[in-house]
This record gives sequence, C-alpha cells and structure tokens, in this order.
Amino acid sequence: MIYTKTGDKGTTSLANGERVDKTDARIEAYGTVDELNSWIGFLRAGVSANDQQPTANSPLEWIQNKLFNLGAELSEAPGEWITEADVRQLEQWIDAMVNETPKQHAFVLPAGGETVCRSHVARTVCRRAERRMIEAKSSALSLQFINRLSDYLFVFARHFCYKNGEKEAIWCKN
Repeated sequence: MIYTKTGDKGTTSLANGERVDKTDARIEAYGTVDELNSWIGFLRAGVSANDQQPTANSPLEWIQNKLFNLGAELSEAPGEWITEADVRQLEQWIDAMVNETPKQHAFVLPAGGETVCRSHVARTVCRRAERRMIEAKSSALSLQFINRLSDYLFVFARHFCYKNGEKEAIWCKN
C-alpha cells in the first residue's frame, strides 16, 4: 500500500526509525536533494533529445544515483554513502568539459537553449540543497560533493551550449 497514514500529523520517519517533524532540517535537505534529482532527470531528457550529446547521459545517470545515496545519508541510514572518489569523479568531468570549452571572459546568464536552461535550474536547486545540507549539519564530504555538483552543472551548461553551437548568454551592464 502506498499510503501509511503515519505522516498525517506532520511527522515522518528517518531511515534509522527516528520520527521527526516534516520541517526538520534533515527532511528539508533530502527533500531538496530529491527535487534536484528530478531536475537532473529533466536535464537528461533534454540531453537525450539532442543527437550531438549522446554520451552526456552516463554522467547524469551516475549523478542521479549518487543523489539517492546522498538522500540515504541525510535520512540517517547507516553506511558510507558519498566518498572522496565521488568528489574526484565530478572534478574529472568538470576538468574535461572546461578543457573543451572556450575560456569564460564574462558573467554567464542562466539562459540559452532548453537543455542549457534546465542545467542552470538544476544548478540553482543544487545551491539551495547545499544551504539546506549546511543547516542539517551534513558531513564535510557530502558538502564537497554537492558543491562540486553545482560547479559541474554550471560547466555542463556552458559546455553543452558550446558543443551544440548555441550562443552563450552573457551579462551586459546597462
């Protein structure tokens, strides 16, 4: 049965069995990570529709799985969910995309084609997830991971724009 009725009074259970208010910082954090994961799925749909970026979905699928791991950690499930190798993997992907993308000379507006915009929305939700995780007193490693992920999403937007011949939207002080 999908409904349990145990949350009808504004509480929920963490993975360790502890009942907490649905406004608890940990619930806010993993709820925002869940929202981010949905945006990554929406980003993947945009990448799939674009023939010029067929391999981009592999890192995005990996990221979605790691976000589920992060949610498990935030819900107090025992175990090592995010590792230093996970952070390094994001850094390697970031470096590879930066090396293929023209140097940034101005502030980039969160605009462009649909897939680029999806990446920018995911990036801003990722930044919110990071703030929620700080409130929830998340592990240093998980905070590193989510911080690198927002960097990844920014670079992904620029890289995708470049690889697909889109004009990057640049801030212009009026």
